[in-house]
Amino acid sequence: MPITRDQVDYVAHLSRLALSDEEKDRFAGQLDAILGYVEKLNELDTENVEPLVHIAPRANVFRADEAGESLSREEALRNAPERSEGCFLVPRIID
Repeated sequence: MPITRDQVDYVAHLSRLALSDEEKDRFAGQLDAILGYVEKLNELDTENVEPLVHIAPRANVFRADEAGESLSREEALRNAPERSEGCFLVPRIID
């Protein structure tokens, strides 16, 4: 069942899109092609295929949250363009 211009117009209205007549015709053809491709996918035999969330196995990739050594004040300020009294000096932005 091909996508009609009325259906494209309805979806455009829901999406708050203003489409020209030319765009409606073009999108109707494109959406029809997309749905045709999805229909082809529905013909595949997926009986013994397990559903998956991600193609590669995933595990928690975060490191443990453990306290460690911090930078010294001098190391942290080493590349600061300007500093004052052991702190970063930044331009004033509020009067």
